Amino acid sequence: MPIVQAPIISQWYKHLDKGYKFQVTAVDEDEGTVEFQHFDGDLEEIDIDSWHAMDIEPIEPPEDWTGPMDDIERDDLGYSETGMTGKDWAEPLREGGLDYKPEPGEDSEEEGGEGPGR
Repeated sequence: MPIVQAPIISQWYKHLDKGYKFQVTAVDEDEGTVEFQHFDGDLEEIDIDSWHAMDIEPIEPPEDWTGPMDDIERDDLGYSETGMTGKDWAEPLREGGLDYKPEPGEDSEEEGGEGPGR
């Protein structure tokens, strides 16, 4: 179904027939063109009539929306904070993740037991 909505700069879209994702980067109303960038970085420009004939829908930005962007530094993304601290990095690896607690009577290497396969 062709889209009747005007293109929105910075909005991500998915082409329903072809499956590719892209972001609108510019709209020139005087020239009647829409410029967009595919997720792989390729730029494309089409006329507004072609835009309205496309079978697309607006989507949320991809999880890794930096795919088409050049020279993006992690610090520029605004989410450099993590839930880990220096203490977390120094902790030894534990079986089953951070919340793992051995079952009562379960042998562990730290207790000098003979773990499975020993």
